[in-house]
Amino acid sequence: MTNPTPLADLSADDLAARLSTVRADYEALQARGLTLDLTRGKPGADQLDLAAGLLGLPTTYRDRAGTDVRNYGGLDGLVELREIFADLLGVDTSAVVCGGNSSLTLMHQVITAMLLKGGPDSPRPWSQEPTVKFVCPVPGYDRHFTMLAELGIEMVTVPMHADGPDVEAVRALVADDPSVKGLWIVPTYANPTGSVCSTEVAAALMAMPTAAPDFRIFWDNAYAVHHLTDAEVKSADALGLAAASGHPNRPIMFASTSKITFAGAGVAALATSAENRAWYLERLGFASIGPDKVNHLRHVEFFGDADGVRAHMRKHRELIAPKFAAVDHALTERLDGLGIAEWTVPTGGYFVNLDVLDGTASRVVALAKQAGIALTPAGSAFPHGQDPRDRNIRLAPTFPVLAEVEAAMAGVAVCVELAALEKLSA
Repeated sequence: MTNPTPLADLSADDLAARLSTVRADYEALQARGLTLDLTRGKPGADQLDLAAGLLGLPTTYRDRAGTDVRNYGGLDGLVELREIFADLLGVDTSAVVCGGNSSLTLMHQVITAMLLKGGPDSPRPWSQEPTVKFVCPVPGYDRHFTMLAELGIEMVTVPMHADGPDVEAVRALVADDPSVKGLWIVPTYANPTGSVCSTEVAAALMAMPTAAPDFRIFWDNAYAVHHLTDAEVKSADALGLAAASGHPNRPIMFASTSKITFAGAGVAALATSAENRAWYLERLGFASIGPDKVNHLRHVEFFGDADGVRAHMRKHRELIAPKFAAVDHALTERLDGLGIAEWTVPTGGYFVNLDVLDGTASRVVALAKQAGIALTPAGSAFPHGQDPRDRNIRLAPTFPVLAEVEAAMAGVAVCVELAALEKLSA
């Protein structure tokens, strides 16, 4: 497309002609009988194959201290694995607890423990408060929001910028309202925007005054090592910044190998202050006598150390970076300059954030479905699935093979233009 005219600047006649042409393109798309899926950020089979060596491990059942990992014990996880997570997350090994396969489970455990028992600095359990609220940067991770909704926690939103949450908006919410107990953030290659929380923003979040003495930042560093370019971003030192500001208990960091090894059989970890860690392990001790240390040892043997993880992730990048490039190519080729869509070109993570003409995201998703292309529901990156502008769509290109991503995104671009033309012609 050469120097396209923004659709909003077209005359009525030109708009009608363009609409007729794009409807024909859409009918041709439907006639292809596609069955494509861009709904979830799952690793593709070729990515899972990279970790096939895990299936033959571990070769021993003893850790380096000689402990039999098949038996009970070791509530905080295998120290060798904790060392690997500590290196990757930039924290001390003493801060880390390694658990089962799901970081979401760890988050749920922490929140429910806060509700039932309160934290080390809580005046009372959160469940005894009249209201509990969390600050949710948007667009954000839908599973964070559905977890809060299921637990009856109210959500208040702030904009997510390229350098992290809108600090002034967060400050205004937490300063005088003791019912605001937490903040979600995916600090590195955020879901779905790909934003990276800067050290300046992280420092401000850790240092800001809060009316709630037990305010927590749930620092979900799910994509800390999921780089798409040679410029490998280093996450802000959340724990160090919090300790320096006098709020060591504020952040609780979460991570996992779910998109590094096997999505359903990896290892999750949390890292936090010594006081929070002791509190968490005390709660956990009533529910478990230790994690799956055999799986811990399996991962330690497979990677060796943190550099082994980094080398493994470069193999992931080789597989998925072309898929992200295909998304950008398809959207640029059809939509660039039309004034009806903006999208991210992330340098890491698992998603592309697509903002279409206000009021058309739901229509785009519906059109795509009718053409055999499944997209995440419009608004899913907002609490309760409600995008006030009906413009946001999260694209997840990792699971399909490259040819399917190319076909799906060419189709999505047609749907975006058709929905915009319909609205502008109404």
